[in-house]
Amino acid sequence: MKDLTPEELHVMREGGTEAPFSGKYIDHYEKGMYLCRSCGTTLFSSGAKFDSGTGWPSFTDPAIEKNIGTRDDDSHDMHRTEVFCKNCGAHLGHVFDDGPDEKGGKRYCINSVCLDFEKKD
Repeated sequence: MKDLTPEELHVMREGGTEAPFSGKYIDHYEKGMYLCRSCGTTLFSSGAKFDSGTGWPSFTDPAIEKNIGTRDDDSHDMHRTEVFCKNCGAHLGHVFDDGPDEKGGKRYCINSVCLDFEKKD
């Protein structure tokens, strides 16, 4: 496990959320893989990333399905589906059913502070 900043700890361990349009990966479109910032597990491919206009990096599907877990989240007086890293349990964001239809309709809305990026040629 890596040492995490106070913001990373708040989001990844306390289920917080970074401010919209503030994350370093919101407008990032290099080819490669997005990894869990806490443990380095592969989470999402750049090929699954799309601009949802929501203010957070969005992906249509995980790179490796078994690395991502989901669970009900009824916090903040709403029902959502939380996304977490199955390896270390870090909160990553939420998944919604308003993604691109041609890609299965899912939008994995992920906090940039939860991610590292590994560039691929």
